[in-house]
Amino acid sequence: MLRNIFTSFLAAFASFGLALADDMRTGSFVVSEGYALPITVHFVEPPEDAMADAPVVIVMHGVYRNADEYAANWVDLAREYGLRVYAPEFSAQDFPGADFYNLGGIGTDGPYAYQAIEPIFTAIAARGGNAEGYVLFGHSAGAQFVHRALLFESLPRLTTAYAANAGWYTLPDDSVPWPYGLSGLAAGQGAIAHWISRPMVVLLGDQDTDPADPNLRHTPEADAQGPHRLARGIYFAAEAQDRAQELDMETAWRVVHVPGVAHDNAGMAEAAAALISQSGEGARR
Repeated sequence: MLRNIFTSFLAAFASFGLALADDMRTGSFVVSEGYALPITVHFVEPPEDAMADAPVVIVMHGVYRNADEYAANWVDLAREYGLRVYAPEFSAQDFPGADFYNLGGIGTDGPYAYQAIEPIFTAIAARGGNAEGYVLFGHSAGAQFVHRALLFESLPRLTTAYAANAGWYTLPDDSVPWPYGLSGLAAGQGAIAHWISRPMVVLLGDQDTDPADPNLRHTPEADAQGPHRLARGIYFAAEAQDRAQELDMETAWRVVHVPGVAHDNAGMAEAAAALISQSGEGARR
């Protein structure tokens, strides 16, 4: 008798745990309207009855184009903080190399990757909920995508951008040649002022300090920003502060250091999710 009761209790507890694990919906869909190429988007969504007020986070993958893994890193975070998470996949076939992903196709005949974000959000909004805006988060190569998209696209429904552990940056400096700065582009002081007035968190793992990382670019221009990702992020933010002083304005960029995290998307996602939850970003405009 007692054995049967105990067995029933274990079965019920296991079923309860499975329900908790499965309460988030995951999968993928294809965005085929509003942009030149179809984009597969991997999603993590709460149950339908929790969609209404859930903030939307669009997550940009790194150099390996592993959007499915990036989405998987957010499952527990989406559950904990009540988020809707969407990770678009910019395939190496359609967006080859850094020129067409990290740099968005700028200076080429396209495709222009940054132009995909607003159509992706339109498709996300059509899936339900009340979100009028979104957070854009990117780690590593995704952070390169994010900070440049903020310059080149209006992204009218973006609330805040998060650029985490980028390997190198385009500086808000029109004396430094593209892609390390803005010289050679039709971007003057007005473009710089607009860029640094848009809300962005430069999220830096304080252990991302390996100068020998095989995916870290080493050119004279990149190394001028610092020997590793942490130093380069600090340099980038300081450049924005310098431009703001020159233009007699405040910058909306801020640096947040993440203790104990190196070049790890999961660790940086955890920090970003907490910040997004605290601010209420991603649901409003």
